[in-house]
Amino acid sequence: MALPGNSIILQNRPLTPTILPLSKLPSKSINYQSNHLHSLFHCNPKLPPLSCAAKSTFLSDDVELQSSNSTSSSTTWSEFAKNVSGEWDGFGADFTAKGIPIELPENVVPEAFREWEVRVFDWQTQCPTLASIEFENPVLNYKNIKLLPTVGCEADAATRFSIDCRNVGGTDSSISTFAFQSSGCYVAVWPIEDKNGVNWGFELEHCLINPEDKESRVRIIQVVELDNGKKTMILKNIRVFVEQWYGPFRDGDQLGGCAIRDSAFASTSAMESSQVAGVWQSSISVASFDASETGLIQELKENGVQKSVRDAHDLILLPKQLWCSLKRTEDGETNCEAGWLFDHGSAVTSKCSFSSDSKLKEISIARETPALQNG
Repeated sequence: MALPGNSIILQNRPLTPTILPLSKLPSKSINYQSNHLHSLFHCNPKLPPLSCAAKSTFLSDDVELQSSNSTSSSTTWSEFAKNVSGEWDGFGADFTAKGIPIELPENVVPEAFREWEVRVFDWQTQCPTLASIEFENPVLNYKNIKLLPTVGCEADAATRFSIDCRNVGGTDSSISTFAFQSSGCYVAVWPIEDKNGVNWGFELEHCLINPEDKESRVRIIQVVELDNGKKTMILKNIRVFVEQWYGPFRDGDQLGGCAIRDSAFASTSAMESSQVAGVWQSSISVASFDASETGLIQELKENGVQKSVRDAHDLILLPKQLWCSLKRTEDGETNCEAGWLFDHGSAVTSKCSFSSDSKLKEISIARETPALQNG
């Protein structure tokens, strides 16, 4: 079916999406100008840097696309847009660099929890996401919304605590680097500035889709500080979102509430290192980056099969069968990894490789299985 020009995806379940021309969209949802989608997300200017799209200084109006096969990339982006768009509801939590969960601030926790001596670690979250369908002008907009904790199932009474707008592509882009896969998986590098506009680090966001359930995903975000003097990267903390696809894009107007299939997870047991340490065989997709350039959006392309060795001492173990790591190699390079293990012994992993001067070299996403000991 030929799609109308300047279209976006409003629904991605079932697999045949509902496509509407922009002239038919509700005016409060988006605004289309100069061949780019602009989200009308109402960002709070008092939120930290990168919360508002207006903070962008990393991309020009035209995103530079690195693709040897534009037709293939266009098809992949269309599939990616279909799988990533919609309402993603769930729970989110912060962890220290060692994987210890961090309690929510006392001032946001209802008095009843304190009376019962219940410690609260998780935010209920929403992540309304909308992607353009055309790879010629790729745009992805989403919001990380934290809801104030409530006693019992009070979804209708939920109050938003914060809204963090994220924009990939277009004139409002605040991304440094973005790599995507048709499944809906992606890796994003978000620069972080201090109040004086000085770049001190970045957020490395690994979004991994369950290969057996495209309506289930995790996002593991590594907050990394750059020590420019020593040319080193330091993991400051970790944020984790466990999310379910709840329905087509509605800009967060409707909550999944008690229908959410997951529950708070931060204080549950972390996985065992023995489950992921050792030798793994991977079917890998790769995007390579020129260390001298920024602002690139690339497709992750299949790059064969390889083996990898994972040391238990390098792992930061998290709940929900998740882990991550930041490891400096002998030649001075740094690998940042995140992974999700499934019950049948397979895993989905994401890895970013940085040069000795902290420049991004490569992003990869892999499907992994334990390698045979004699393999």
